[in-house]
Amino acid sequence: MKITEELVREVILEVLRELETGEKPAKTFKEDGPPLSFKELGVARTGTDKSEVVVAVPPAFGAVMNKTIIGIPHQQVLREIVAGIEEEGLKARLVRVHRTADVAFIAHEAAKLSGSGIGIGTLSRGTSVIHQRDLKPLQNLELFSQSPLLDLETFRAIGRNAAKYAKGESPRPVPVRNDPMARPRYQGLAALLHNKETQYVNPDKPAQEVSVQL
Repeated sequence: MKITEELVREVILEVLRELETGEKPAKTFKEDGPPLSFKELGVARTGTDKSEVVVAVPPAFGAVMNKTIIGIPHQQVLREIVAGIEEEGLKARLVRVHRTADVAFIAHEAAKLSGSGIGIGTLSRGTSVIHQRDLKPLQNLELFSQSPLLDLETFRAIGRNAAKYAKGESPRPVPVRNDPMARPRYQGLAALLHNKETQYVNPDKPAQEVSVQL
């Protein structure tokens, strides 16, 4: 089969139609509201507090993009990650990474900035990584690559496990569901979301510490 621009367009439109009329996630979420009110506090500095886990997001997260690929509002994503960290007695520090939309490098920058050496990176569509400072960027502690399969319980568990790593523990990896149909079903939409995310990358702007009302 010859792959043409028209064929790619038809596939993407079909995926979007399936998302609108096909099977819904197990839980339903409200439609997009206004963007999250992030406040930039200045250039993010390397922390010294070993009881912190840095959570890093890309430029578009909670701003021009407000929900994951399956419709979970970004506010709820952050709320669950932070709650998971706090359940383990640690605290979260939020940063926005402007120079890349690659989740591996976002998470690695979070880890390098974290006083504990542990960081979490989360893309707008939901793809997430738990990283450690002394690992290479394309290595990681845990990778959650199938964003359509990440629900609120998973995001909370990601926060918990990140905090456990920060405390020097060796937790069991967060259980990840496997659906061989998730990739072909969401591939077109994932590509669209990735393209939108990368439009807001600024390679010359350093990571910013941010605050947000959750």
